[in-house]
Amino acid sequence: MSAATTSAPVTVLPRKRRNVELLLVIFASALALAGYVQVDLNVLGHLPHRLTLIAAIGFVLPLLAHVAIRWRLPYADPVILPCATLLNGLGLVMIHRIDLINEPPTHGATQQLIWTVLGIALLIVCAVVVRDHRPLQGFPYTLGLVGLVLLLMPLIPGLGRGTIGGAQIWIQVGPFSFQPAEVAKVLLAIAFASYLVEKRDVLALAGWRVLGIDLPRARDLGPILLVWAATLLVLVFENDLGTSLLFFGLFVIMLYVSTQRPGWAIIGVLLFAVGAVFGYLTRGHVRVRVTAWLHPFSDPEQSWQLIQAQFGLAWGGLLGRGLGEGRPGLTPLARSDFIATSIGEELGMAGLFAVILVYGLIVSRGLRTALACREPFGKLLAAGLSFSFALQVFLIIGGVTRLLPLTGLTTPFMSQGGSSLIANWVVMGLLLIISHQVRRPVATAEEVLASSGGKDRLIVEKPGDDHSGPDDRSASDDQPGSDDELTQAIPAGAQHGGQPAASDDEAPTEIHPAHAATDRAEGER
Repeated sequence: MSAATTSAPVTVLPRKRRNVELLLVIFASALALAGYVQVDLNVLGHLPHRLTLIAAIGFVLPLLAHVAIRWRLPYADPVILPCATLLNGLGLVMIHRIDLINEPPTHGATQQLIWTVLGIALLIVCAVVVRDHRPLQGFPYTLGLVGLVLLLMPLIPGLGRGTIGGAQIWIQVGPFSFQPAEVAKVLLAIAFASYLVEKRDVLALAGWRVLGIDLPRARDLGPILLVWAATLLVLVFENDLGTSLLFFGLFVIMLYVSTQRPGWAIIGVLLFAVGAVFGYLTRGHVRVRVTAWLHPFSDPEQSWQLIQAQFGLAWGGLLGRGLGEGRPGLTPLARSDFIATSIGEELGMAGLFAVILVYGLIVSRGLRTALACREPFGKLLAAGLSFSFALQVFLIIGGVTRLLPLTGLTTPFMSQGGSSLIANWVVMGLLLIISHQVRRPVATAEEVLASSGGKDRLIVEKPGDDHSGPDDRSASDDQPGSDDELTQAIPAGAQHGGQPAASDDEAPTEIHPAHAATDRAEGER
């Protein structure tokens, strides 16, 4: 019998990790509920009047999402949902705390809870109905056109709400108003990913070579110039610096990931610099933001928001004043644009850094999914959504802490407002769908037995394979021990002559190299 017959399995199928997700979701909900109770104890001196109802809603909503994921996306990433639940819960706590500043108290937290229900409902719809992201690849131009229309919709007379806070980014439909750019962010990310998968071979062709860097050909500059022009339209006519920067950055990073050409990133940075200078010279709104960033005390009335936010962070110090013990209401728009500084005032820099760390966990899990995905559309979509999420967090928190000029973007999951909250829950749903497709095995132990008619062995693919033909395999695929070699799924009980064990939610199916299984069979003969 050869040595290969006694070697340990080289690969193990990913575990579902749904029980881990369940525990993390319960912990996140409990932490948010504890914060809510502490706010009422510190401000009002008693427990919330509807504590039982609040606790029921706080636990049931994320648990419903968990059940949908356990049912339809069992191999999805187990960390994304708990992180989103924690951020959403902390946002509700802080909005409720700011509600209590007013006399009588306002109901911003109740409105935000309604948007939370809608957002989680859409995540459940994505998990149950969509389940696979790959069919979305077939609509690049339709989704792109709809996304651009939504992006420019606030400019339509009679539909746009006019200038609010210096920017024209809202539309009014009956009694409701929302930011269409938040929906456009998701649609354009899908459209960009689909388009770049189709055109990546052409866009990857090298043109000029400058300082050792291959720049793209002049004839291939059309897509990036078109997106750049669209973002300039948003900047000039809507006065929305944050949205224009977010969408242009999203396209450039997806273009770079698709082609792996640093020349595209260099051109993107140069075009951004040109657009930034153009915006500063032509738009007074941009000049005001830059002046407030560099010299806030030169015009205290104009920079009142930013100055108050800095004082709040300084008063909070390292560990904060405590929930309900600070004065975040002194900062205008404390529950929306400046909710991060409200967190910093009451939870301190330690609490603010902890929130940033949770954002980092979501981004890292999304990028990990993109790295593991071998199917190009899923890789680009996961990378684009993760990067846009990270860029939005960087721009808004950098703005309120004076690392960058203010951009007017929302803090994902925490700022008051339904448009951003619902869009970000949909983004989490798409990342969960992609991670499920990446991590799931082609055949579980039960499927091996069912599809093989009771036989013990079935050739399967590794999770994330892109179904490429035999001619597409590199020379390294044929080497023993290669990451891409064919594998066999062998039920753990069957490989020792016994019956396969009963299905367990956390028990993996063992995977053995095809050549090892052949050696084992020869040794048995």
